[in-house]
Amino acid sequence: MEQSLALLLSYAFVKNALAAGIMAAIASGIIGTLVVVNRMVFLAGGIAHAAYGGIGLAFFTGMPVLPTVLGFSLCSSAAIGILTKKRSERTDTMIGVLWAMGMAIGILLIDMTPGYNVDLMSFLFGSILAVSPNDLVFMMIMDGIVTFLVAAFYRLLLAYSYDREFLAARGINTTLVHLFLMALVAVSVVMTIRVVGLVLVMALFTMAPYLAEKWTGTLWSMMFTAVILNTIFITAGILIACVFNLSSGATIILVAGTFFLLTLNLSPGRFFMKNP
Repeated sequence: MEQSLALLLSYAFVKNALAAGIMAAIASGIIGTLVVVNRMVFLAGGIAHAAYGGIGLAFFTGMPVLPTVLGFSLCSSAAIGILTKKRSERTDTMIGVLWAMGMAIGILLIDMTPGYNVDLMSFLFGSILAVSPNDLVFMMIMDGIVTFLVAAFYRLLLAYSYDREFLAARGINTTLVHLFLMALVAVSVVMTIRVVGLVLVMALFTMAPYLAEKWTGTLWSMMFTAVILNTIFITAGILIACVFNLSSGATIILVAGTFFLLTLNLSPGRFFMKNP
């Protein structure tokens, strides 16, 4: 067993996959925590699926995929954020419309693209074993930006998550904070696409943070715990997928889901997060 593991780790593509997985775990753990505590799972799911339009645009124009998807996702997140703020009573409808439009744009652009690119499936269901060095550089930059911004604006995001009236009383525009959070979600979603794909991406943003919320008492410790859990899920999923020749994205989510179900009722209790 140890020899097999050592052999796997000797391959460059496995090392690249593990590095990409750790970076995706950091982004999805940190931003997933904010998604869960702000009850924005459906909203974040809308951004994730609308990103399919960016994939179609990249294939149609021949532009680099991840940067193109990032730009499209940022525009989608801004649109979703503005519309859901203006029509809060119809949030689910607005998200559903933009979700469907993003998917439709992607499908039509791919239909108009000459030929068929099999790499398309890797963005739907993940293909972490095919991560390139350029993807790793892009993910590293995005990871650094997300981590820095959350650390720099931690107090602001904490107050927005638990006491928006306080922010409004201080004269802070909560709509801008909302759009800022949407942009962070968009960046993190794009980072995670290569790992588990658009179809499964929200699983990494919800399962670990939900368990972390039950086990911790502060927002920062919830983020840290979610990152650790996602790192374990992704690492175990990659190694199992390599050994048994399975789809890496689906294996990662199956590992995470199994752990989630086994530990759901074994948590040490849920604490209300009063302190930063």
